[in-house]
Amino acid sequence: MAVAAANSWFSVLTSTAGGGTSRCSHRLFSTSPRRPCSSFIPKATSQNQNVLKKSSSSPRHSPSQKEAGKKFPRRSKNERPLANADGRSCTNEAGRSQPITIKSFGLQRKGKGVLLDSKEQQVETGSIQDATFLNAVVKVYCTHTAPDYSLPWQKHRQYTSTGSAFMIGDGKLLTNAHCVEHDTQVKVKKRGDDTKYVAKVLARGVECDIALLSVESKDFWKGAEPLSLGRLPRLQDAVTVVGYPLGGDTISVTKGVVSRIEVTSYAHGSSELLGIQIDAAINPGNSGGPAFNDDGDCIGVAFQVYRSDDAENIGYVIPTTVVSHFLEDYERNGKYCGFPCLGVLLQKLENPALRACLKVPSNEGVLVRKVEPTSDVSNVLKEGDVIVSFDGVHVGCEGTVPFRSSERIAFRYLISQKFTGDSVELGIIRAGEFMKVQAVLKPRVHLVPYHIEGGQPSYLIVAGLVFTPLSDPLIEEEEDSIGLKLLTKARYSSAKFEGQQIVVLSQVLANEVNIGYEDMSNEQVLKLNGTRIKNIHHLAHLVDSSKGKYLVFEFEDNILVALPREEALSASASILKDYGIPAERSSDLLGPYVDPIEQNEATNQHKFDDSPVSNSEFGYEGLLSA
Repeated sequence: MAVAAANSWFSVLTSTAGGGTSRCSHRLFSTSPRRPCSSFIPKATSQNQNVLKKSSSSPRHSPSQKEAGKKFPRRSKNERPLANADGRSCTNEAGRSQPITIKSFGLQRKGKGVLLDSKEQQVETGSIQDATFLNAVVKVYCTHTAPDYSLPWQKHRQYTSTGSAFMIGDGKLLTNAHCVEHDTQVKVKKRGDDTKYVAKVLARGVECDIALLSVESKDFWKGAEPLSLGRLPRLQDAVTVVGYPLGGDTISVTKGVVSRIEVTSYAHGSSELLGIQIDAAINPGNSGGPAFNDDGDCIGVAFQVYRSDDAENIGYVIPTTVVSHFLEDYERNGKYCGFPCLGVLLQKLENPALRACLKVPSNEGVLVRKVEPTSDVSNVLKEGDVIVSFDGVHVGCEGTVPFRSSERIAFRYLISQKFTGDSVELGIIRAGEFMKVQAVLKPRVHLVPYHIEGGQPSYLIVAGLVFTPLSDPLIEEEEDSIGLKLLTKARYSSAKFEGQQIVVLSQVLANEVNIGYEDMSNEQVLKLNGTRIKNIHHLAHLVDSSKGKYLVFEFEDNILVALPREEALSASASILKDYGIPAERSSDLLGPYVDPIEQNEATNQHKFDDSPVSNSEFGYEGLLSA
């Protein structure tokens, strides 16, 4: 049966204090709970026929394609709208969405209350109610204070949200990373208890959307029975999702089955890892809660939902394989290091003529079309190589590898099973010759990061000119004033060396010393006094070490800004006082500057060439990343 195309959204709703719903949506690569911005995906197609429903003949209040076209496409590869389960709408599509109704969650507003649709499958049977594993599920209360990326020396107004978590033993709990993002205080409460206990975030895995918490209070752990992690389930296995979604204060249980297991786009982390699709209802506040099989073993962590006009009850669970990887990574290194990548862009080899042209003798392999300069494989792989095996596992021409007994899964699944620093053996065909090469895996280096480590963005103020590195959260806040060329670089460019950043002039704080430049904003600065800028710390170093009469900044499109050096530096104190800014630079720029490429070959123009790659490299389904 043909599957109809659907206008779909991938969004997240955060269950907020007071029983309301704080709506906030954003792109797949970013989560910014403060702003109501969501993503509209034209003609996304669902493959799950079991959850399709006939389109209503009544008019839909969705954004027009003309409106959607005004938004610049962002970096994702798949045309699938995915979403976190608690409040922030995210997508991995090439568009940005408009605010949408919460109808897709099966919820309806009536007055000040929230009515649950009967399709929500809320269950509280006697056998489930008495199950001991329910006592290991706790409610999370988090106070968030997010950075203000437009004014990087300050933070936004704090807000609160609720979610779910569960005990795993050794004084620790698991929840979703987006539940405790930008946390200033985290508290947890057990089922049937009226006391909230302070929790500490030990590790936060943004890309896998998992966070590890600890509670020091001994009273909290009295009578606690931690959950055990079970195996990866099979299709049609029964699954029970437990948590504290909005609609009430007590624990909630929903039941369903496993619909699909495949590599899935993770909304919060903008990554692609193994995921379990289920048809049990997942609602705002469920995020971080466990999913159980019939044996009472935890098979994963509820974390996001699929929102579509023509589909319902499509939820996603982080499988225990991903959870175990996160925990082992933390145990190995004392911190979370992240999932590694191969650092290549690939193309499928389904066409026989293409395989023959590349001298690939069999129906296998994927073409290396681009190698990221920051990856270790840049020393052993070349564009035009064909990867036919990964640690002895043959890679199919569709970019898939064997999975369990009779299934296949995306090639990047094998990479996600490795840890940072692991060595792998690649079987490749180069110019018709088969060979094996060794490579070390490490996390991908993003030229424009999805998330800011450390909580607060870097900034530098020179005579009222505010410089900061370009990041997805900054693009989110400044989307209406960032030019197309800069957005193109943010989406398509890759880092040429570790530590490289796109530094932008975010705004100018008006003062006599910068007359004529007041209207400049969100312009990329390329050089200072003729020296190419590598990152924000390098810019600060160049300003501090400058001895000339003028500070001459060169921007994109040959825009020049010249300031008298001594007057500019002396005006900084009065500008900071006038605008109530505590310091002229962020604390991370106070230390000595270390050149990120001083150990490498002499820097040349090519290393700084951050012009975007061709859009056609991201243009159709046959293109992959690893």
